[in-house]
Amino acid sequence: MTNAVNDLFSPLQLRGITLPNRIAVSPMCEYSSVDGLANDWHLVHLGSRAIGGAGLVMTEAAAVSPEGRITPGDLGIWNDAQIAPLQRITDFLHQHGSYAGIQLAHAGRKASMAVPWEPARPLTEAEGGWANVLGPSAIAYSDNYPLPREATHHEIQRLVRAFADAAQRALDAGFDVVELHAAHGYLLHEFLSPRSNQRTDEYGGNFENRCRFLLETVRAVRAVWPQNLPLLVRISATDWAEGDAPAWDVDQSIALAALLRSEDVDLIDVSSGGNLHSAKVAVGPGYQVPFASRIRHESGMTVSAVGLITEPEQADAIIREGEADMVFLARELLRDPYWPLHAAHALGRTVSWPVQYERAAAGKVPHRAPVQKP
Repeated sequence: MTNAVNDLFSPLQLRGITLPNRIAVSPMCEYSSVDGLANDWHLVHLGSRAIGGAGLVMTEAAAVSPEGRITPGDLGIWNDAQIAPLQRITDFLHQHGSYAGIQLAHAGRKASMAVPWEPARPLTEAEGGWANVLGPSAIAYSDNYPLPREATHHEIQRLVRAFADAAQRALDAGFDVVELHAAHGYLLHEFLSPRSNQRTDEYGGNFENRCRFLLETVRAVRAVWPQNLPLLVRISATDWAEGDAPAWDVDQSIALAALLRSEDVDLIDVSSGGNLHSAKVAVGPGYQVPFASRIRHESGMTVSAVGLITEPEQADAIIREGEADMVFLARELLRDPYWPLHAAHALGRTVSWPVQYERAAAGKVPHRAPVQKP
């Protein structure tokens, strides 16, 4: 973490890469894959945000195993056939001046579900679902979700290896950044939270044990991910739990951040919620930014903020005031793929439109340089 005053369009160095600005495309599930393969939809969806000026473009959650998908439409990175379609995308992102990131994920007890535009229900095998739904404990997310089977020690170690193998495929596909998805009630988050993890072995109970699976995964991924490339972890800072029963909260997130910093994690992507179906979330503009700010200042970790960040001035203030080092945008970048370019104009910065658009959009301005691989 640096004490220098930066703004939304200051470069950010993470190990051997220097992002041209502090704007990232947040992972957004598209549920548009067959057999986990990226396709033209993903190329256009992600590529348009690179053309729009985002410094880092993240894929949606990519499952590290078939049973780790939320739905049969999820992106995957569990076999080598999935590398080439992803490389097509990373090549395009690099050509248009963005760094390429991929989020590695396992859905845990929230797996084998229908796509979200259909009624929430577990899918039968005849519908393309699968029976092998795993969690830290045999506790369902809600009545509309499958009852998971408690993962065995062997399965936990197999999943650690699956994350590492996925990171190696990500490297082969040309990605610059890997992020582990330990948020939103998916498997790694499920192990962190005592609401979903009621194990009595070394993977459950106290804080150290509940963090064990994530830390083992971080170490396995860092062992194959090059030292000159950054490793990120997305967390839910709080379960937004009510009542006296123990749950995951900001204090534990701060303690986890310190552990992750010591394990060569470069940035924590701070979100919240997703693990408790009954949680009441106080949603509003920038509602998760205070979590990122606390984690940044109390752990010394580099962090990003996410959650209803929509206005250029709002995003710029988050960086200028030291609440976060980056902002990850999702819904606003769906509404406007060119938000970074429009934000630069609004903030009085030089706008660099693609040469194909510049005469109509912004006059004669320099074209964004392609990314140079570290």
